[in-house]
Amino acid sequence: MSAFLEVQNLSVSFPTEDGLVKATNDISYSVNLGETLAIVGESGSGKSVTNLAVMGLHNPAKTEISGKAILNLPSGPIDVISAPEEEVRKLRGSAMSMIFQDPMSSLHPYYSVGDQISEAWLLYNKGDKKAARNRSIEMLDLVGIPDPHKRVDEFPHQFSGGMRQRVMIAMALINNPKLLIADEPTTALDVTVQSQILQLIRDMQKEFNMAVILITHDLGVVAQVANRVCVMYAGKIVEESTIDDIFYDSTHPYSIGLLASIPRVDKYHGERLKVISGQPPSLINLPSGCSFQPRCEFAKYVPGNKCGIETPSLSQISTNHKVSCHLDKTQVQQLKKQAM
Repeated sequence: MSAFLEVQNLSVSFPTEDGLVKATNDISYSVNLGETLAIVGESGSGKSVTNLAVMGLHNPAKTEISGKAILNLPSGPIDVISAPEEEVRKLRGSAMSMIFQDPMSSLHPYYSVGDQISEAWLLYNKGDKKAARNRSIEMLDLVGIPDPHKRVDEFPHQFSGGMRQRVMIAMALINNPKLLIADEPTTALDVTVQSQILQLIRDMQKEFNMAVILITHDLGVVAQVANRVCVMYAGKIVEESTIDDIFYDSTHPYSIGLLASIPRVDKYHGERLKVISGQPPSLINLPSGCSFQPRCEFAKYVPGNKCGIETPSLSQISTNHKVSCHLDKTQVQQLKKQAM
């Protein structure tokens, strides 16, 4: 059975006066219905750019896109990269939806939340404003907004950050999409509200049998909700695995560095966190070979400056685990023990 979304060799670049910004380079991944795929990495690694391309939200006049992003719909597969813009527009909000990290900038301040949710419903359903309002109240109740009959007429500024995010989830799901892309949905929220929003996304996933892509830099969030994870660096996927493998058997030096930088309750209280030295490379002038090589503490163990010359491919090292590194798994595990 095919995955609901299949991204194949997707590259996104932005021409600028300083040169071509290669935001993502030859990205491939898939996600099934009922599954949550997390995409993690530093700011600027290409997480959001990739999924904005899937949603068809890049300006075609200012963006160069190649590759495929295939939605396997009941009516047949559609490649949203090559499909006509009008066809992709009809898929947004119906077959696929996206929620963003700052709901205040996504919601219109001059319209009530009910009007904004109703508009999303009326785009794809036959019915009058009364039916749309009733559906909006149902969705507000479903996502846990108290007293929805009253709050449907209130404005975004009258809601807290967590409640605004619930409104965005209601709007995204009102037409029962099968793909939900959540871009840093809990970044501006406190820990308690963050947990509630993540639980809500899980509940809605079960309710609608959705495929979920969660874009985040927070590995704690990943551990809580994801089934699989793609780790991105400098526009490429450097490791892809199940959630257990990434936490207990991570193999790419960048993934290992990310995990080592997280505070842990099972570590000595006075122990300093490790940091990844250096800065991510410029996407206009990427280094030759492995993009992570200038920051990699294991590169010196690869003979012949191979890391600085040859770009490693994303290779299968076990059934559900892929890694892009010139060192094999055994070598990395030995070096990881030495570094700890």
